[in-house]
Amino acid sequence: MENKNGSGASALEKFFAGKGFYIVLFLCAAVIGVSAWTLLAGDRTVEEDDVMDVYNPVVSVAPSQQPEDNEVIAEPPEIVSETPAVQATPAPTPAPTPAPTPVAQDTDTAPESWLWPVYGAVETPHSIDALMYDTTMGDWRTHDGVDIAAALGTHVMAGADGTVTDVYDDPLYGTTVVISHGGGYETVYANLAATPTVEIGDKVSAGDTIGAVGTTAICEAGEVYHLHFAMSCDGASLNPEEYLA
Repeated sequence: MENKNGSGASALEKFFAGKGFYIVLFLCAAVIGVSAWTLLAGDRTVEEDDVMDVYNPVVSVAPSQQPEDNEVIAEPPEIVSETPAVQATPAPTPAPTPAPTPVAQDTDTAPESWLWPVYGAVETPHSIDALMYDTTMGDWRTHDGVDIAAALGTHVMAGADGTVTDVYDDPLYGTTVVISHGGGYETVYANLAATPTVEIGDKVSAGDTIGAVGTTAICEAGEVYHLHFAMSCDGASLNPEEYLA
């Protein structure tokens, strides 16, 4: 028995004393190496996955938005907001005030005949060369027309065809109408009632009514009711009694 056990222990000692020692050492190193590689490989895989997740994030694209093969997705157009230019509205230009239209003067020949504007006695005659006493004013003065007596309200007629060139209220002779007859002739009807029946620009014929006898002439208020009637040619005073038929 002792010899048997002794030879077994001696064989094992011979194995480790020879090449067996190196074989066991190689196997141990291999196991350690494999274990280390396995651990390192596992760590590197986790790190690489983490890096890939950081630099390659997963983007969820709806099915309707996923481009087909070879399809180019156009970028949305740039929206440019343009502010419309504000134009100043020019102030309206006021319409010019039209100048009054001058009344055309008759340029035809003078009337061949004249009518009395009212029928009555001449109370105050025409006097340009000599002074006459004015009972109303209480002084001496000339008289450029004739005062023809007529009842208050008597119609006053145009002495000839012509155009009414003026209608006004004279401070001394009251309501007055002026008619141009052509050839430079002009007649004046004063001491009329306040409202004549004609206006500036009216065409009249001999015998047409232009107003009525009134009491508007302050300078002749002391006389009987009458019409103050005057005539002129080219601005020179005429004696109406020399023309009235």
